Amino acid sequence: MKKIIFFLIFCPLIAFSQSASSLLPTNNGELVHHTYYSLSYSDQDEQAEWVFYEIREERILGLVSRSNNFRSDEKISANSATLSDYKGAGYDRGHLAPAGDMSFSTTAMSESFYMSNMSPQHPSFNRGIWRKLESLVRSWGSLSSIYVVTGPISASKSVCKFLIGKNNVCVPTHYYKVIYDPSEEKMIAFVLPNERGEKELSDYVSSVDYVETLTDIDFFPNLEDRLEKKLESEENTENWIWHE
Repeated sequence: MKKIIFFLIFCPLIAFSQSASSLLPTNNGELVHHTYYSLSYSDQDEQAEWVFYEIREERILGLVSRSNNFRSDEKISANSATLSDYKGAGYDRGHLAPAGDMSFSTTAMSESFYMSNMSPQHPSFNRGIWRKLESLVRSWGSLSSIYVVTGPISASKSVCKFLIGKNNVCVPTHYYKVIYDPSEEKMIAFVLPNERGEKELSDYVSSVDYVETLTDIDFFPNLEDRLEKKLESEENTENWIWHE
């Protein structure tokens, strides 16, 4: 048993699948691949426009403790935001690919703390409704393997309401999540304001088409056209379990 657990934690061979790579969203930023997630980095906003990863039903989460080794991402050609950008700014370094979803592997956990995976989130949002949504999505992945796309919804820097740090990191007004369950052919999207959330999670559901209009991103563009059109046009709440 110890040998099996050691393999699961330390061996990175079973990583980002070919099927996942074929479902990446379109990118307006620099495309970067890490072992267990990919992202499109916006140099203008100094954060990812999206982060894409899998939650696999067979993965055992909770094997690895949170590492907290925040650091710049050397794969970003123009350099990512830094720790100093967030210091004293009043915003959390909010994960886009959550550390909890990466707790099956030391490599996955460590890579989740690249600053390219961070976005400035209001503390009441990051530690409240956003954490609740992350936990719910994680529970969905424990029942059926899913693909998750997460990112900010922010205007260009010229009209960005708040900028923090020397690198002028844009503070997003809203965040989105898009979740696709291929085994059950269902999809759901959320749009949440970057503030304390008082509503039920189901109240933040939107269609994927709506998120695409807000972000100028085409999610899951390689799906068969008929299926993509059907799934992305719906505000689907009935086919999902609304408790963790």
